Amino acid sequence: MTTYLDAIVRHHRRRAAADARPLADLLRQVADLPAPRGMAAGLVSAPGVSIIAEVKRRSPSAGDLWADLDPAALASAYRNGGAAALSVLTDEAYFGGSADDLRAARLAAELPVLRKDFTVCPADVCDARLMGADAVLLIAAALDDHELRDFAALAVELGLDPLVEVHDDAESERAAALGARFIGVNQRDLQTFAVDRSAAVRLADRLPTDAVTVAESGIRSGAEVVAVRDAGYDAVLVGQSVVAAGGLAAAGRAVADLVAAGR
Repeated sequence: MTTYLDAIVRHHRRRAAADARPLADLLRQVADLPAPRGMAAGLVSAPGVSIIAEVKRRSPSAGDLWADLDPAALASAYRNGGAAALSVLTDEAYFGGSADDLRAARLAAELPVLRKDFTVCPADVCDARLMGADAVLLIAAALDDHELRDFAALAVELGLDPLVEVHDDAESERAAALGARFIGVNQRDLQTFAVDRSAAVRLADRLPTDAVTVAESGIRSGAEVVAVRDAGYDAVLVGQSVVAAGGLAAAGRAVADLVAAGR
């Protein structure tokens, strides 16, 4: 049975196989770019839990959330609400995102930005840097240990923070064994897209104590932010709940409420 993750990763691996750009050319382009903003360090620079707010147009399970959103305006609303960083979907086929969304959001908000996408090859890491991202997502469920290690090392070489995303005990152990120092626990199972709102708290003690940690997906209330803060997380990534809050002002207020709860 094909799952959401299977279909999405297969799509991205087909695209990667058809990409004829020499990696050496991409690396030369990256060399001329200004330094990234340092996302992981920024998340632990203030007391309490930092909020990473997401620019997300749609999802395979929920359909359109805000298909015609203005990424610059939404990012500004998040910044005004107190978000410490942004996450921007750049997958077009399944999430309706783009590199232009990331560029516009980063320019408008002047915050560190995670490229939220399905990284499957070295060119994807380079592209994250070229489009202006400060961090790149590495999904443990989509990559083997060699890919995780190699892509993380390349990201660090390029100045990006690699966020290794896990969702269960086995993946948490893989991330720890690989020496990951920026780890996200996704409470959404990417095989089924079902959300387990207890996953982040349950897995907290599986994560290295010296890692910057992020609780992702399914966190909608101040009480849930407090729960992951008390479990030791440094940041919370919120997406659907703030995107679908009901417009720019409502999205900004939703972020502000979560920021206040996490202090």
